[in-house]
Amino acid sequence: MPSLFSTFGYQIYFWSNENNEPIHVHVSKGKPSQHATKFWLTRNGGCVLASNGSKISSKDLNKLTDVITAQYDYICQSWSIYFDDQNIHFYM
Repeated sequence: MPSLFSTFGYQIYFWSNENNEPIHVHVSKGKPSQHATKFWLTRNGGCVLASNGSKISSKDLNKLTDVITAQYDYICQSWSIYFDDQNIHFYM
């Protein structure tokens, strides 16, 4: 499971076995967790909350949405390299 980056105590990462799903990231406080919060990346350069398994506060979700959107190109490039997939599938 590659960790992409961290921001204000949250880890943003992929799970290694999810390349058949649309592009997304998991977010959890501290170390990765099976009950992590999940954000789908959208075709238009943004992201949407898929689930809030980590029970992150609304305030932090808003910050994380901004950070993930700002890192959109980096996340897409990392996904493509890690999963060896040049045809990224988006949520919408």
